[in-house]
Amino acid sequence: MYIIEMLNITKEFPGIIANDDITLQLKKGEIHALLGENGAGKSTLMSVLFGLYTPEKGEILKNGEKIKITGPNDATRYGIGMVHQHFKLVHNFTVLENILLGVETTKFGLLSMVEARARVVELSKKYGLSVDPDALISNITVGMQQRVEILKMLYRENEILIFDEPTAVLTPQEIDELMKIMKDLIAEGKSILFITHKLDEIKRVADRCTVLRKGKLVGTVDVKTTDAEKMSEMMVGRKVNLVLDKPEVKLGGVALEVTNLTVKDKITGKNVVNNVSFKVYEREIVCIAGIDGNGQSELVYALTGLSPSTNGVIVMNGVNISDLSIRKRCLAGMGHIPEDRHKHGLVLDYNLAYNLILQSYFSPQFQKYDFLRFNEIYKNSDLLIDRYDIRSGQGGRTPARSMSGGNQQKTILARELSREPKLLVAVQPTRGLDVGAIEYIHSQLIIERAYGGVLLVSLELDEVMNVSDRILVMYEGEIVADVDPKKVTYTELGLYMSGAKRDKLKEESA
Repeated sequence: MYIIEMLNITKEFPGIIANDDITLQLKKGEIHALLGENGAGKSTLMSVLFGLYTPEKGEILKNGEKIKITGPNDATRYGIGMVHQHFKLVHNFTVLENILLGVETTKFGLLSMVEARARVVELSKKYGLSVDPDALISNITVGMQQRVEILKMLYRENEILIFDEPTAVLTPQEIDELMKIMKDLIAEGKSILFITHKLDEIKRVADRCTVLRKGKLVGTVDVKTTDAEKMSEMMVGRKVNLVLDKPEVKLGGVALEVTNLTVKDKITGKNVVNNVSFKVYEREIVCIAGIDGNGQSELVYALTGLSPSTNGVIVMNGVNISDLSIRKRCLAGMGHIPEDRHKHGLVLDYNLAYNLILQSYFSPQFQKYDFLRFNEIYKNSDLLIDRYDIRSGQGGRTPARSMSGGNQQKTILARELSREPKLLVAVQPTRGLDVGAIEYIHSQLIIERAYGGVLLVSLELDEVMNVSDRILVMYEGEIVADVDPKKVTYTELGLYMSGAKRDKLKEESA
């Protein structure tokens, strides 16, 4: 017996059929993975189930009976909850207010928060989702925001849970916790639809897996009897090289030198980056590893000019850029793939072509006598769309907001690499991407390495170990290790990241 059946679902957008006659059947008490490349139609299909989109064709059944879902409130009534890839939280509300939003308890017309707070605290303890109910969403990490989204579903007592890329923003330890939580939820009789690009996660928790490619159904397989290579081939349509080909190179000059950099937290005044010094050489990929929230984001903000440093010196290719504006840092040769592609990477209400010239619209190529040269702007977008395989229904005129997360990421990559930067700062560049896109972006980082230095910030240990030439580990705002990925083990790296171990050089200098 299937608890949910989506039969022959078709959903169209201008210039593209996102879901083309797709059938998906979820058994009661199973974890059913939904696998596919970026833009394959996975999130769209789940948005149809959650009532965010109305399909042109097809029907939805629950326990064998046809149901009509016209919006998220209908979905909630049918016991369907969803954690979206990009969280649906009100940033100036507290954790508790976000969990209650839409299902508030009132007495005599006033909000009754005492019982609700007690229930949220009880749920957070039961499922190991520790949160501060009074913290503002704007002040907590993305990992904590993920927990809030899960608690929203649990508070509403949803029996069908949709997780859209739930591990894309989590640390390895948080991913382990989430996998356990998912298994606990299944043990309680809930059913889970799990969108992910990570084949190892599917092998760990899923019972069955449905694969989509370019909006069409490829097939549904039993996870235990299907290997990762087969699933990746079904997803991409070709064999994927899971081993990175990284040629040996001779280091060049110093691309980036950071000396005694300190950044204070705006609220607490504490040092979130504490007296950090390091170098990145030309033809080298240096990766900053660490558990989320140990100063990596603040370090990147200071390097790229998004926020000021308290003191210290940043030198790029022999030029002191410590006090330069963001534009001047870009013109000096810095490229930046930001952690938050929506907040710092794209203007979502601009189209694709405009997003591809955000740092160069003022150049003679794209403007003359202070007027934009639209023909050149769209020629540039056509060139980059083809070169970087950006999938967009309307070409350069596609609104950035309407594109899949992976194609938004490719847009940022295309813009930054096409400027041929001398130093590329890439922060979690493959977060939320499928194996085909990850393979592609890693190959682009290797190509960029031949022309300049690359500073990579990643939470993915496999990426840290496979892509980098050298690893710096950050813990509580300090560099605690400088290690060679060929010589360090995963266990040793984990000890550095947790603060249980420090590089001997650091201990001696302390």
